[in-house]
Amino acid sequence: MSKSPDQEHPHKAFGWAARDKSGLLSPFHFSRRENGDEDVTIKILFCGVCHSDLHVAKNEWGFTNYPVVPGHEIVGTVMKVGSSVKKFNVGERVGVGVIVGSCKKCESCQQDLENYCPQTIFTYNSHYIDGTKNYGGYSDMIVVDERFVLRFPDNLPSEGGAPLLCAGITVYSPMKYYGMTEPGKHLGVAGLGGLGHVAVKMGKAFGLKVTVISSSPKKEAEAIERLGADSFLVTSDRTKMKAALGTMDYIIDTVSAVHPLFPLLSLLKLNGKLVTVGLPDKPLELPIFPLVLGRKLVGGSDIGGMKETQEMLDFCAKHGITADVEVIRMDYIGTAMERLAKSDVRYRFVIDVASSLSQ
Repeated sequence: MSKSPDQEHPHKAFGWAARDKSGLLSPFHFSRRENGDEDVTIKILFCGVCHSDLHVAKNEWGFTNYPVVPGHEIVGTVMKVGSSVKKFNVGERVGVGVIVGSCKKCESCQQDLENYCPQTIFTYNSHYIDGTKNYGGYSDMIVVDERFVLRFPDNLPSEGGAPLLCAGITVYSPMKYYGMTEPGKHLGVAGLGGLGHVAVKMGKAFGLKVTVISSSPKKEAEAIERLGADSFLVTSDRTKMKAALGTMDYIIDTVSAVHPLFPLLSLLKLNGKLVTVGLPDKPLELPIFPLVLGRKLVGGSDIGGMKETQEMLDFCAKHGITADVEVIRMDYIGTAMERLAKSDVRYRFVIDVASSLSQ
C-alpha cells in the first residue's frame, strides 16, 4: 500500500495543490525527502506563477498527475547543505527553475543541456529517481540536487527575478542559440505577456531594434513607453502589416494561444528566423511556401541548461533586467489563475510565499 503524500518522506511540508481538472488550488500537506550528500534544502521566499502552472493545474496538456503543487520559478534561502555540496552555503539566496534532475551521463547532460536529457526530472508533476512525486514551489520548502540550484545575483530582486527562472531562460536560450543577438538587427516579439515583455528587455540589452507584434492595440503605449520597444505592430492593421513585410531579421513567438504563422513568416527578411516558445495546446499550421521562397527557418526551444540559466541570471543582473510583476498572497492564487487565463496581469504574478503561506 502506497504512503500518503505527508508520510512519504521525513520532512513535513505545506503548500497549495490542485486535486482535479477544475484546477482549483487549496492547502495541502505533504513531505520532502531527507537532505542527501549532494542536496540543498531551501526555504522558499517567492515563487512566480507561470502559464504552465495553469495548463498543468487544469490538465490542459493531458498528463497531469494529481494532486499537483505547481511552481517552478522559485527563489529562497539555503537552510541546509549536504556533505558533498561545494557551491552553496547556509543563508545564501538561490533559485530553482523548471528542472531538478537528469541522468547526468547522456550527451545532452555532458554538454550542459540537462533540459534536453531524455530523463529530465521536472520540478513538479514528475517523479524523482526514488519514484516519489515531485511537488513545486507553491510551498514552504524544497530539497534539490546541487547541480540544479542556481546562484541568485546580489543585485537581482527576488520578486522581479523569480520569473526569469522560466520566462527569462525561455527567451534567452533561443536568442543565444539561433544567433538573435547581433546589435542593430531587427527583432520582432510576438505576444506581450510573461515571456514577451522579458524578450523585449533582453532584445534591447543585446542592442537590437525591437518591434512588438500584438493583437491588442491597447498594449502599444506600455510596449514603447514602459518596456522600451522601438515600434509596435497590430496584427489586424493590414496597412501597417503590409508595410512591415520583409523587415525583420528574427521573430520570437511567445503566443500561447493557437494563431496563424503565415503573417509572422511574411514579416521576415530573406534568411529570417522564427522561433516559437509559446506552447499552444493545439498544433499550429505551418505554411511551407514562405519558408522555401525566403530560405527562412522555423525553430523551437525549451528553457535552457543549468550553465546557460546561470549565465542568463548574471546577464539580467548586469543589465538591470527584471520581470514586471504583481506580488500576491498565497490565498489569492485562485483569483490569479482566473486573471491569468484572461491575460489580466502585467506581466507576471509572483507569490510572496514566506509572508503569506500559513497552515
